[in-house]
Amino acid sequence: MAKKLQVINVKMLLRVIGWLLMIEAFFMLVPLITCLIYGETDYLGFLVAFGLTLLAGIGLTFGLHPRYTDMGKREGFLLTALVWVVFSLFGMVPFLLASSPMSVSDAFFEAMSGFTTTGATVMTSIESLSHGLVLWRCLMQWLGGMGIILFTLAVLPMLNHSGGMQMFNAEVTGITHDKIRPRISQTAKGLWGVYFILSALLCLLLWAGPMDFFESLCHAFSSISTGGFSTRDESIGAWSSTYVDVVITIFMFLGGVNFGLIYRAGRGDWRCFWRNDVFKTYVKIILVAYVLFVIAIYRHGAVYSLKALTIDPLFQIVSTLTSTGLTVSNFENWGIFVLALVFVMMFFGACAGSTSGGAKIDRLIYLLKNTRNELYRCVHPNAILSVRVNGKVVPPDTVSKVIAFLCLYVMIIMVGGILLTAVGIPLVDSFFSSFSCISNTGLGAGITGYGESYEVIPDVGKWILSLLMLVGRLEVFTVLILFTPGFWHK
Repeated sequence: MAKKLQVINVKMLLRVIGWLLMIEAFFMLVPLITCLIYGETDYLGFLVAFGLTLLAGIGLTFGLHPRYTDMGKREGFLLTALVWVVFSLFGMVPFLLASSPMSVSDAFFEAMSGFTTTGATVMTSIESLSHGLVLWRCLMQWLGGMGIILFTLAVLPMLNHSGGMQMFNAEVTGITHDKIRPRISQTAKGLWGVYFILSALLCLLLWAGPMDFFESLCHAFSSISTGGFSTRDESIGAWSSTYVDVVITIFMFLGGVNFGLIYRAGRGDWRCFWRNDVFKTYVKIILVAYVLFVIAIYRHGAVYSLKALTIDPLFQIVSTLTSTGLTVSNFENWGIFVLALVFVMMFFGACAGSTSGGAKIDRLIYLLKNTRNELYRCVHPNAILSVRVNGKVVPPDTVSKVIAFLCLYVMIIMVGGILLTAVGIPLVDSFFSSFSCISNTGLGAGITGYGESYEVIPDVGKWILSLLMLVGRLEVFTVLILFTPGFWHK
């Protein structure tokens, strides 16, 4: 007997996308106004993008009348994957209509890189862009850092009853998702509240330094979201400021922490950090990597100042581990060993529930503890052992899911790398670009000597890398499940 197609509430799905598009249109007003303030002609591109996005949102929201408003797991997964693509499609319009227009492939790549906080770019000169486009790039990262769906759950509490938990689980990074408040909309508001406060505080601190308000705002957006876009071609190095390096290092570190922990600490429970195995491991990894970096820098004779042994390695470690992707000016002189450490940190990233990319330290802990148990069972086959994290026993099915995730993660990097070689990209650069994009780090292929930006990647390669960014940001399962027959059938 043929399998029956599972009925999906398409009208409600599109209606929610309509709400989301109206929210995106609202944010487009910010760079539009910025262009007007600076007297830049790119305001026309943002005006058209605003109109198209708003009309599409109104049409989907008020033109459809679903029979019922409930959404289940299928709708949650489908909506979460679709909305990132839809946001990128509308978000690329200002790039297409700019005074120096981009191709469709380049514009979509840049938008997807922004929303997924990957930070990879096809731009050869940021300083030649209008203020509006520069701000839009950073604002996209800020929106994508905490999550588009999560923002919607915060401002549209009605979704609390319409598949809100499914969408929350599908978008928020991590293995398990704990609500910090009784209702999912309250949890979303709490997390976004923390995110907004940290962003505002970072902006003010940078403004108090050598940056003007515009530059401070852009870097606040891109640093707390661990995205890495900048307003200068030389990125943070343009200021040559120890103050800026220290401030951004601190906030990149906070961007890599589970925001649920920061929320609890803000309500007085500071001990939650030291009760959390993942946070403690996060700090230990940074300290160990720092010692190794200092040894490598010293052995390669790259000690140009005290800052080169203190701030620079710490900045690079935190930037890499949190997938921000910013680099210090003399990073290429630190040797191959440092580059190998960078690859390892890119793979695992920071904590789940943060804005960072990568496989997450949580999964590393699960993997190591489960491996230790399996090695013990080789000698004591009848032993009954469990994986314990934060003092709690982890269910075996969760451990199995972590192992499956890590296997898929590696396989996707390999498949992405192979596909990129098929379009003419050298072997090492293909796999590095695939790795960089799925981990949402965005380090340029210049590290492997292929080119300074992703502009040199053929158009087909850019679409492949855009898909890898999406898969990495939504942590594999949310996207891959859409390609399984079981998702579409009862």
